[in-house]
Amino acid sequence: MTVDIASLVSDNLDIWTTAIERKSGLGRGGGNRINLYGIDRLRSLIVDLAVRGKLTSQQPDEEPAAMALAKFAKASRRKIELGQARKPKAVLPLPADVPNLPEGWVWTQLGTIAEISPSNSADDQVDASFVPMALVSTRIDGAHEAEIRRWSEIKKGFTHFAEGDIGLAKITPCFENGKAAIFENLANGIGAGTTELHVARPWSDDVNRRYLLLTMKTASYLHQGEARMTGTAGQKRVPRSYFESSPLPLPPLLEQQRIVAKVDELMALCDALETESASAIAAHQTLVEALLTTLTTSTDTADLAANWVRLEAHFDILFTTEVSVDALKQTILELAVRGKLVPPDDSEDAAALIQKWENAKQHLLATAGDRRIKVAPKPKAPPFDLPSHWQFQSFENIFLFIDYRGNTPPKTQSGIPLITAKNVRMGYLDREPREFISDETFSKWMSRGFPELGDLFFTTEAPLGNICLHNIEEPFAIAQRLICFKPFGPTNTRFYLLAIMSQSVQRVLDDNATGMTARGIKAAKLKSIPLPVPPEAEQARIVAKVEELMVVCDALKAHLSDAAQTQRHLADAIRLGTVA
Repeated sequence: MTVDIASLVSDNLDIWTTAIERKSGLGRGGGNRINLYGIDRLRSLIVDLAVRGKLTSQQPDEEPAAMALAKFAKASRRKIELGQARKPKAVLPLPADVPNLPEGWVWTQLGTIAEISPSNSADDQVDASFVPMALVSTRIDGAHEAEIRRWSEIKKGFTHFAEGDIGLAKITPCFENGKAAIFENLANGIGAGTTELHVARPWSDDVNRRYLLLTMKTASYLHQGEARMTGTAGQKRVPRSYFESSPLPLPPLLEQQRIVAKVDELMALCDALETESASAIAAHQTLVEALLTTLTTSTDTADLAANWVRLEAHFDILFTTEVSVDALKQTILELAVRGKLVPPDDSEDAAALIQKWENAKQHLLATAGDRRIKVAPKPKAPPFDLPSHWQFQSFENIFLFIDYRGNTPPKTQSGIPLITAKNVRMGYLDREPREFISDETFSKWMSRGFPELGDLFFTTEAPLGNICLHNIEEPFAIAQRLICFKPFGPTNTRFYLLAIMSQSVQRVLDDNATGMTARGIKAAKLKSIPLPVPPEAEQARIVAKVEELMVVCDALKAHLSDAAQTQRHLADAIRLGTVA
C-alpha cells in the first residue's frame, strides 16, 4: 500500500493556510501564532506517535520489556506474601487483534503490572495529603497543592494513593488531554481523595510512571474510555475493567525514558508555539521535522501508510509556512531514495541495469582508450538501508567524471559561457552570474570531454553537494570545483538528481568530506561512494511520482504566498484608513 500524497495535499490547500493567526500590532509586537485548538491537536498527535515507538529509536541490545513482566510478577507475589497487597483479580484477556509493536516491546495491561485500587496503612495520627478532584491534572505535588489532614480523618470513605501512584478520573476521561496524574511529594508518602478516581500502584520500579501516564493521554485511550462509560446521563463512569484491562504497549525501560524525554522536548516546542515571539516559528519547524521523520523511518509501505494517515489529520497546522513545505519536499525525496514512494514490481530487478552499465563501461575501455575509465569493485556496503530488490553501485561505476580540478581558465567580457560552481544550485542550473572565456581558450580548455544534455553537474565545495541537470544547448565550458557526471550506459539521471539531493545521500557526502569552514570532497573519494540502484522501470515511476508531488508542493507554497500577500494588503489598507 502506498500513500497518495498528491491528493492529500491538494485536497487541503484551502485550509492549510488558515491555521496560523497573523496578528499585526497586537500583543507583544504581533507576529505569528498557531491557534490553541491546533496546539491541542499537535500535543495529542505527539503522544499518540510516542507510545507507538515512532518518535524514538529502538536499541536491540536493551533488555526487552518481556523481562520486566517477569519482574512485576515476582514483585507482586512477594508483596502479597508479606501482606502488603491484596491478591489481584484476574484481568480480562488481551484482544486478539492488537497491532504489531516495535522489536523489544510487549503488549500488557495495567492490571498485570500494577496493583489496582490499592489501600494504605498508617497510624491514625500521621499527617497525609488530601487531594480534591480539581487538582488532578498531570502531576500532583502534594507538598504544595494538597491539604494536610490526619490519616484518621481520610482513611475511610476516600480513595487511597501513595507516592508514585497513578490516578485517572473516572468521570472525565473524554476531556481533551485526559484527567490523569502521578501523585508526588505526598505528606509521609500517602494520601487520599475523591472516590471518582481509579488508582494504579506499579508492582516495582521496572516501569517509567510518566510513560504509563502518556498511555492514558492518547486519543484512542480517551475515546475508547468514553465509549466504555456506564451509567445514566450525568452519572456515567469509566469501569474498573477498562482501566485495568486496556491493552498497554510496553517498551524496554530505557526506551520508556527516551520516549518521555522526547515528548518533553516536543511539548516545550508546543509551549513556544503558544507565544507570539519569533521563537514560535522555529519551534513550529522543529516539530514539523520531528513528525515527518516518522514517515522516513517507516518499516514498510503499510507502516508508512499508517504513519501518513496519523499526520494527515494535522496537515492544516503543520504545513503553514514555506519552510515547512520545503521540509515536506525533503521528506518526499527521502521516501523516494529509500524505495518507499512507489510500489515495487516483483518482476523487476536492478541487476539488469547494472549489467548494462558494466557492458557500456567495458566497451568504452576497449574502444576509447580513456585512462579515466577503470574497472572498479562494487562498494562493500549500501549507503543506507535499501529495498531487497534494489542494489547499489559506486559513483565511478555509474558515471564518467569530467572535471578540471583546481584550474580556472582566463575569463573575458564576452564569448563562450563558463559554467562555475556558483551556477549550480540545489536542483537547478542558474545562469547567473554570467562569465565567459574566449573561443581560443574554449578550444584548448575542453580537452577532457563535452557534457551532453541530461548529464549532471555537481559541486565539490563552496558549497559541497549541489546537483543539477545539464540543460544548456549552446557551447559552454566548465570550471573548477565542478564535476560533470556522464553516465556510462542507459541511466535515468533525473532519479540520481533526486537521490543526490536527498538528506541521506547528502549525509554520506558530508561524512566523506574534509575541511572545517569550507567543506569539500576530492574526486577520488567521491568515486568510491555508493549510490542506490532501483530497477530501471521503477526509477522512472519514482521520478514521475516525485515530479507530480513537487508540483503540488509548489502550488501549496504559492497558495501560502498569495494568502500572506492578501493579508499584507489588508493590513496596509487598515493602516491607511481605507477600510472601515
